[in-house]
Amino acid sequence: MPECEIRDRNNNPVGKINLPDDIFGVQAKQSVLHEAVINFLANQRQGTHATKTRGLVSGGGRKPWRQKHTGRARAGSIRSPLWRGGGIVFGPEPRDYSYKLPKKVRRLALKTALSAKMADGEITIIDGFSINMPKTKDMVAILKNLGLEGKSTLIVIPGKDEALMLSVRNIPNVKVMKVSDLNSYDVVVHDRLLMTKDAATMFKVRSEEIVE
Repeated sequence: MPECEIRDRNNNPVGKINLPDDIFGVQAKQSVLHEAVINFLANQRQGTHATKTRGLVSGGGRKPWRQKHTGRARAGSIRSPLWRGGGIVFGPEPRDYSYKLPKKVRRLALKTALSAKMADGEITIIDGFSINMPKTKDMVAILKNLGLEGKSTLIVIPGKDEALMLSVRNIPNVKVMKVSDLNSYDVVVHDRLLMTKDAATMFKVRSEEIVE
């Protein structure tokens, strides 16, 4: 089992914790992780892009000139795609880019991402933040003490913590997530993982339920 030191907010060691092998000791499967990241990004797309066809462009109700005896090509509307200011042929239309990955694939991708962080020594476990009132200054000081100042950091907590979330929201490249909301993309895109002791314990207890 991978073993991690538990540190307090001043970066002093206060204990150790063993993390489950089936989550933090999985052999890297890059193809699965890549698939999960592409899926996450696709699901974020709004797909609201649109262009106007000749039927949607305003104007063009009158025939520009008579059909014959002008020496010019036949034309029925100034909004033809052949004309400047006309409609668009085969342009993008609103669509839904989202698709679902099998639950087992998502779980394996998340475990792969967490295992990679563990193997690279990019996981820090803290005993708690002890923030009762929202204060960005206190959170900046904690990150500085832990050597995480200026690094993109994903903070993993066991449940909703309003004071902590408000303290973090103005710090660039720092994000707070609950264990139940964790996904492979956010783990991969952040340089470091800062996890509370209670969140790490949840991984031990619910090793097969970390992905809905």
